Amino acid sequence: MTVPRSREAVANVLWCWTAETPCAPAQARRSLRCALDQLGYPQPLIDDAVLAAGELIANAVEHGVGPYELRLRRESGGELLCEVEDHDPRLPVIPRSRQPLPSGGRDLQDLDALCAELAERGRGLQIVDRLSEGRWGFRREFGTAKVAWMVLPH
Repeated sequence: MTVPRSREAVANVLWCWTAETPCAPAQARRSLRCALDQLGYPQPLIDDAVLAAGELIANAVEHGVGPYELRLRRESGGELLCEVEDHDPRLPVIPRSRQPLPSGGRDLQDLDALCAELAERGRGLQIVDRLSEGRWGFRREFGTAKVAWMVLPH
């Protein structure tokens, strides 16, 4: 799925960092939490959005090249996108997991089973997929960067 950037869409940069910025992922998550709170998002949706964005941020830091940027973009249709940009233009290959994450994560009777599922590496994009209802992806940006994006839950 590709989300085209409309001419009317304006991106608000929430946080910029480099590999040398101390505690950058935590600061990026805090800036997103603050922005969504100021936009009037309810706390459960903020928690979900920050968790999913945290996975995109972690992937950018682990697999991408800085500098990095966290942005919010309101599209002309009213959707709010969270974007994480890094400067490695290669788009990742999305792996297929052995098992999907259990549905209804908050209501699971067996918390130990959920923790075991989440402890495995490679589950971050499944978390993004679940919390964004499958509305996320990657795109090249100006040929020198890539953007991981997701539609924020509403």
